Amino acid sequence: MEHKPTVVMMGLGYIGLPTAALISSRGLKVTGVDIREEVVDTINQGKIHIVEPDLDGLVHHVVNKGLLQASTSPIEAEVYLIAVPTPFKGDHVPDISYVLSAVDKIIPTLSENALIILESTSPVGTTEKIQQRIFETRPELKDKIYIAYCPERVLPGNILHELKHNDRAIGGIDETSTQKAISFYKHFVVGELHPTNAKTAEMVKLVENASRDNQIAFANELSMICDKAGINVWEMIALANKHPRVNILRPGTGVGGHCIAVDPWFIVSEFPEESQVIKKAREVNNYKTEWAIEKVKNAALQFKVDRGRDAVIACMGLAFKPDIDDLRESPALYLTESLETADFNVLGVEPNIESDSTMTLHAISDAIEKADIIAFLVAHNEFKNIQIPENKIVIDFVGLEN
Repeated sequence: MEHKPTVVMMGLGYIGLPTAALISSRGLKVTGVDIREEVVDTINQGKIHIVEPDLDGLVHHVVNKGLLQASTSPIEAEVYLIAVPTPFKGDHVPDISYVLSAVDKIIPTLSENALIILESTSPVGTTEKIQQRIFETRPELKDKIYIAYCPERVLPGNILHELKHNDRAIGGIDETSTQKAISFYKHFVVGELHPTNAKTAEMVKLVENASRDNQIAFANELSMICDKAGINVWEMIALANKHPRVNILRPGTGVGGHCIAVDPWFIVSEFPEESQVIKKAREVNNYKTEWAIEKVKNAALQFKVDRGRDAVIACMGLAFKPDIDDLRESPALYLTESLETADFNVLGVEPNIESDSTMTLHAISDAIEKADIIAFLVAHNEFKNIQIPENKIVIDFVGLEN
């Protein structure tokens, strides 16, 4: 019978929890670790703290079977996965303090033949820093443990399927570590597993998101050009995409999420002279959000001139992309909060979130009834085919009407 290793998952967020649940569904015993006690308590009740299709049922199942248990501290295991945040600090410098903190927590539990895999998006060289950090504290483990990097590449809203079916790039600090990691992922991944080295795997993850960022920047730049030229950007892109080798993406209010809006800065930070196009794409996508804010403000100011009163603005969608509840780096949320800070009368609408401690959320029908200006910021399915009275001013940043 195939040996099923014990696993510790450091981090139970949008990637860590689905991964832990998927691994445990294959019969592996997983201990999920998170510093937030409320998250640990929720999972141990067989419930979840995030929105992701089919995840609630899977977590309930594996927790009830005793295959997944959450804790605030790690235990000894054969495999350790690290999936904690890697934000950036001041002037877009990558912050790997969460990764290093997770490593510090597992160091006392490590034993010979342990496999440590970093999944968090990280600057090139982070896996080597983990190696150094472990051996500084536990020099007796040198050449006796395995360390690798394997970035996730999943789409929120379809995470469980993509965790299982997408190809993975897996890079170890040495060839043996790479092969050990590949053997582990074969327990729950049916996609192809591509061996490489740790540095290449780290760069692969960053480049994947920088590539998407550049494509989105092109679309967002076109939307601003077409607006100035009086051209319907949605019609123009649809016609351009009839060319067999052209595939322009749909523009929006900017770029959000913890990947595309963040990862390119990791490259720019390390290679500032060489990453001119990557940096410019980031700047264009950030500027698009500021441009959208000014577009709404100008409509509201014109409304006041024409009607003699302040406009009520419905901000339709707060998540960083359609049909999820994730607000991380969301340009729609930033736009909404910027309008509020500037004392505009705003109604925030996010159908994927029941309540928010920092903002009053409004039902779709309520917001449309009360609003004078309706700004579509995210292309949620709930917003499609909505009947909007003719006396409302509509600003559609995401092409819902096209």
